[in-house]
Amino acid sequence: MRRGTTLAMSAISLAVVALGLRVSTKPAEHQSSASVLPSRPPRPVVPSRSGTLPRSPKPTSDPSAAPRRSRTPTPRTTSAAAPTRLTINGTLVDTPYGPVQVQLRIRTGRIVAAKAAVRPQGDSQTDSINSRAVPQLNQEVIQAQNGRIDTVSGATYTSAGYKTSLQAALDSAHQAGAL
Repeated sequence: MRRGTTLAMSAISLAVVALGLRVSTKPAEHQSSASVLPSRPPRPVVPSRSGTLPRSPKPTSDPSAAPRRSRTPTPRTTSAAAPTRLTINGTLVDTPYGPVQVQLRIRTGRIVAAKAAVRPQGDSQTDSINSRAVPQLNQEVIQAQNGRIDTVSGATYTSAGYKTSLQAALDSAHQAGAL
């Protein structure tokens, strides 16, 4: 009986370790796109003003000899430059109180303005709630510089729609290379 228990425990331990290895080697594909923002690509090496990359001088037998520079500059590679100014609209998101759409203005890699280009409107209570909530959401985006903003109390549906539209705008900005 004791040997059977030990054998069963060993098999269970082996299965747990194998499952742990299998899970740890899988890519993180189940992460929410709303909380994970794409990273920037690495910056390319930029040639010096002379058009050549800096080199260390070769050792010479004559210590007074100065390193020589090539007279023909190397051709510069042109890459698609990221826009310095960009206005992007997020998707139009329907909420129970009306649609929400966020618009971002981006300048030199920073969010300089956020606004709800479309926001729920209708009765006086909806207008009152959103006149307080939307400016607060706009300000949080500028401060956070990302999509991780808090929900405004009393404007849960508007906040959720705002965040969804905001994330779509941020994704478009990243694809354009603006952020």
